[in-house]
Amino acid sequence: MSSATKTFVADAVLFDMDGTLTDSIAAVEAAWGKVATDIGQDPAYVIAATHGKRAVDNLSQFKPHIKSHEMDDEVQKFEESILFFADAYNHHGPGSRQNSLSNTPLSSGAVTPNLTPSSSAPSSRSSSRASSFAGSFQQLAQIRRPSFLTRLTGLLTMSSVPEQDVAVFDDPVMEEQHQEFMAQEESKLRKDQLEAWQLEAAAIDRSVQILPGVKRMISSIPEGHYAVATSGAKTYAYGCMTRVGITPPPVTITADDKRLKAGKPAPDPFLLAAECLGFDAKKCVVFEDSPSGIRAGVASGATVIAVCTSHERSKIENCGAHYIVENMEKVHCEAFGEGANTQLRFTISE
Repeated sequence: MSSATKTFVADAVLFDMDGTLTDSIAAVEAAWGKVATDIGQDPAYVIAATHGKRAVDNLSQFKPHIKSHEMDDEVQKFEESILFFADAYNHHGPGSRQNSLSNTPLSSGAVTPNLTPSSSAPSSRSSSRASSFAGSFQQLAQIRRPSFLTRLTGLLTMSSVPEQDVAVFDDPVMEEQHQEFMAQEESKLRKDQLEAWQLEAAAIDRSVQILPGVKRMISSIPEGHYAVATSGAKTYAYGCMTRVGITPPPVTITADDKRLKAGKPAPDPFLLAAECLGFDAKKCVVFEDSPSGIRAGVASGATVIAVCTSHERSKIENCGAHYIVENMEKVHCEAFGEGANTQLRFTISE
């Protein structure tokens, strides 16, 4: 494939979601890692086997005991676990305290009181392709002020935190405010009674991120000329997009859409999305990141642009994509024409 700039025209765009618009891979892998652990399978194997496919298909494969009338509820529970992994660090873990402190007057430029003892905070986010499930509880112990792990573990066992383990603010007013805040947090955590996997989830930042070039790309496409077709069901798909500031378009085809006969790598999600927009899929552009999604786009007849945001190029270059780019920043879209004559001109720098 030539490295020269390429230009072509299309009628509409069909976006995959995770790995294409958003990066929630760390949370997804953690959720599948939990499933693997629950059923006694190797997490690495389960994670690799499930990527880019519908949860209903994956759960049918790895949890064949689930009855058909129970599947919708099981899919919802699974997708809620993804969102829990995505939010846990900021809702229950170190990020919850950091966020709370950032909303205090201290964040406006005042000097932060010294803490005793002091220590450095852990890195907030690991590589999306690193092992997302095997978190280390030791990471929690690096946090300043009584270790979040110590407090949370104490809550789960209903034991108290030893006084000597508790660091204090030098400023008594700040210490009082902090103690009040911690009391509120501990009360909430007692109510929640987090399980072991939820404790692990809070140790690592797996929050959903928007991928490079996505905002610009979406803003360059007129309404009615783009859709989302994802292997995620509605809970997960809408949850991910809204978390990064993407408004799900009117045509958002999710895995639980009853009109679908099959999920990716079958072309059905993209064919349905194009039909709902009122365009021929052969005149659409598909953005995808996974092998199964790329194959689905190719089978739909669309022009497929693969982004290397979740897989190395070598893993997707033989799936049939017409173009392969690092990310969406390498693709520019310009709308021209008016009304029913509106078209999209794409320029790709590979």
